[in-house]
Amino acid sequence: MQIPKSFFLGLAIIASVAMTAQNIAPEPAVPLDRVLPMPPATHGSVEVIRDHRVDEIIKMHKVFNERRQDEIMGYRVQIYFDAGNNSLERAQTEARTYQMLYPDDTAYVSYSEPYYKVRVGDFRTRLAAEGFLQQILGVYPNAFVIKDRVRLSAIKP
Repeated sequence: MQIPKSFFLGLAIIASVAMTAQNIAPEPAVPLDRVLPMPPATHGSVEVIRDHRVDEIIKMHKVFNERRQDEIMGYRVQIYFDAGNNSLERAQTEARTYQMLYPDDTAYVSYSEPYYKVRVGDFRTRLAAEGFLQQILGVYPNAFVIKDRVRLSAIKP
């Protein structure tokens, strides 16, 4: 079957029209006030009615951000994690036990579904965290180093 020459001629015309259609310059923008008449400037008043709880949320947000300024990414040693019934109580007990054994350090209890975790220490580098881990492995044989947000003010020089 032979394709007629008129088919190719039509295809060339359509292609050239499509290419030139994309090269047409856009019309210049017309300022909106020339198209739609703007009313003269008038003075008005706005009354904002909001729930009193909005102020409380704003205060909480400020406190949260102030705390975050004292935090950086660093390392902690995780000494405990558990899920299930009474896992919060067991984590708190483990944190208190750690505080009694190491009163100069801080234990942090956190929750990340479904686990309650106890992490200790505030270390800028993994090397410092690993060194501390070696000191406590006798008491906490399952402990390990983990990357976490740490308090800048609690990092020991």
